[in-house]
Amino acid sequence: MAEVLLEARSLTKSFPGVRALKGVSLTVGRGEVVAVIGENGAGKSTLMKILAGVQTADTGEILIDGQPAALASVEEALARGIALIHQELNLAQNLDVAANLFLGREPRRWGLIDRARLHREAGQFLRAVGLDVAPETRVGSLAIGQQQLVEIAKALSTQARVLIMDEPTSSLSAGEAENLFRVIQDLRSRGVSIVYISHRLGEVTRLADRVVVLRDGENSGELARHEISHASMVRLMVGRDLSQFYPHQPHVRPETVLEVEGLRTPAHPSHPLTFQVRAGERVGLAGLVGAGRTEVLLALFGVQPPVGGSVRIEGRSLQPTSPTEAIAAGLALVPEDRKREGVVLAMPVRENVSLASLRQDQRHGFRDAAREEALSAEMIQSLRIKTPGDRQVVQFLSGGNQQKVVIGKWLALKPKVLLLDEPTRGIDIGAKQEIYRLMEELAAQGVAILFASSEMEEILGMSDRVLVMHEGRINGELGRHQLSEEAIMHLATGTAPAASTHSSESHP
Repeated sequence: MAEVLLEARSLTKSFPGVRALKGVSLTVGRGEVVAVIGENGAGKSTLMKILAGVQTADTGEILIDGQPAALASVEEALARGIALIHQELNLAQNLDVAANLFLGREPRRWGLIDRARLHREAGQFLRAVGLDVAPETRVGSLAIGQQQLVEIAKALSTQARVLIMDEPTSSLSAGEAENLFRVIQDLRSRGVSIVYISHRLGEVTRLADRVVVLRDGENSGELARHEISHASMVRLMVGRDLSQFYPHQPHVRPETVLEVEGLRTPAHPSHPLTFQVRAGERVGLAGLVGAGRTEVLLALFGVQPPVGGSVRIEGRSLQPTSPTEAIAAGLALVPEDRKREGVVLAMPVRENVSLASLRQDQRHGFRDAAREEALSAEMIQSLRIKTPGDRQVVQFLSGGNQQKVVIGKWLALKPKVLLLDEPTRGIDIGAKQEIYRLMEELAAQGVAILFASSEMEEILGMSDRVLVMHEGRINGELGRHQLSEEAIMHLATGTAPAASTHSSESHP
């Protein structure tokens, strides 16, 4: 390992009623990317806050350059070269980039802010992170990926030697994430150390020199670069093999529930799509970014009505010109962005769960409070939503439990077809398995499931059949016995499908 820059030894931390850390240790070498992973509640956030001076440990010690360091405040941590970049960006949207970089540390001349020097020095740090914007640019006008780079430049301006990144790509597009990865590689080559926290194990595999795994507030294990794999990380995080992670059993029935013929989406009107989904079948939509997966789901649900083609639900024709018509026909859509499109964050669990079924839950034109209460209690129990009660405001739930609330809202309508767009994005391993368990149960009940996912393991583990998209068209279809990463990527990158690959009759 590289020369040790930061070391935490046997840190413990307790809060009322819970012990968050139990003797956790961590080392970070100079110019090393160390990923810290674990389920929600594993202790990652507490550990990072202690290293960044936000909180102090009850016992244990922290060493920097081999010397004990008391990090009793954020200022002390910054003075020792440790900066934490939070998942929720901490920038003043109304100020320009330069002002944000040096907020509270502005260079002065004759008692006034030296703006020429401020912009000159800001430009140096912006170039260091590859951000090509003028220092005078207002932060609020930047894209979220650019704002993320401003946060990194801000940390570097404090002469940070260790950057702690908490879920840095959670709000980034694929292109913005790629740019961030390039910046991380450059920082590493210049001797800056990165502590990288992410639920996205593909990113961890790509970036990390070492992986430290936490489980239930303790060290669960550590992986060197050559040991890092999706299966090994999952095993240490949840204590079981990857083969046990996807609860897949065949539940496909002969009857067709969703039949799509010649569907043309507004995004790709020249590519008609034809496919079917049977009762109890889980059909995965795979493809690269921009392939058109989300557009298919939005067209079926009437959010972006199709410009041609036909849709039938259990043999009955549907013209999906609005979500209202799609819902009435038995469709439900769990959207990709749950916080903006799936739940009302400021409302409690009970009201969110009953949103989709308000028309059914009325008595004499008024909301049926007793029915709402019974429905929320049913969903909390059946979906295992971890909440103090149904009056809990949704924004205070974990990502996985927010996702369960979104799903519960639709299950209250007993849909015939469930459309899922990135069903486990941004949630931890344990919550993912709960969503998979739920998909398995719904399939066993005969619900037809069509889901889009960017996670290859998810597509391979949960699909009975996979439709692989490329540039708006279905480039091939794979039955479960044909599924492999190579086969999917072969079709996703535009290779012409074999004659036997694409057939609406292909199923396990």
